[in-house]
Amino acid sequence: MKKTLTEKKKMILGALVRTVFGKKNKNLRKTGSLPANIYGTNFPSQAISVNYVEFKRMFRIVGETGVVYVKTEKDEIPTLITSLQRDPIEGLILHADFRKVDLSTKIEAVVPLTFVGIAPAANVGGVILTLTDKVTVEALPQDIPNHIEIDLTSLKEIGNEIKVSDIVVNPAYVIKTEPEKVIVSVAAHKEESVVAETTAAATPEVLTAKQEVPGEGEAGATTPSEDKKEDKKEAKKEAQKE
Repeated sequence: MKKTLTEKKKMILGALVRTVFGKKNKNLRKTGSLPANIYGTNFPSQAISVNYVEFKRMFRIVGETGVVYVKTEKDEIPTLITSLQRDPIEGLILHADFRKVDLSTKIEAVVPLTFVGIAPAANVGGVILTLTDKVTVEALPQDIPNHIEIDLTSLKEIGNEIKVSDIVVNPAYVIKTEPEKVIVSVAAHKEESVVAETTAAATPEVLTAKQEVPGEGEAGATTPSEDKKEDKKEAKKEAQKE
């Protein structure tokens, strides 16, 4: 499993100071702009707007782990995109939040995992189960990887697994997720489990003297004591006839 850290291009996004808020942002969106905010430690929140198309293009490249330099009239601010607000029906981005970062201070970030290669175990009846698709790393903002690759070719048999500790990473960052956490595992095909359950269900039950008879005490069923009462009634009737 190998991860290579490619050199990142400096991503600059132009921004304007935003003077409209709330419902008026709807008119701003109609002009092709996206309302946004920049915030950070010891940094006063700034309301800005950015070009919607340019933002989407950049977000596809950097995601939530790449540094974006937001360029205003006065400053060029290093940031990370921390959250997006979307329209619940159309999925359009309505608002974005940028977090100002200090390029000399390490931070933690959640990095997505991408799976490459074909697991040989899939060809012998194994089912590949993905148990997590992200890990937390600590690094300088500019050293946070956009993603980490997980090579599935090491999964050759049922029962094989890949843990966080199996990832070979670049020394520029440290993975903070629990090392023993399983990322991917290989399980037996579901049909095999069904056959085993069916076999167990078909095994006849052996009743002992202490076991209850199925249906005992249910409506329409009689108990031994009730049978004895019926016998006594029949005997009494016969005696009266005589």
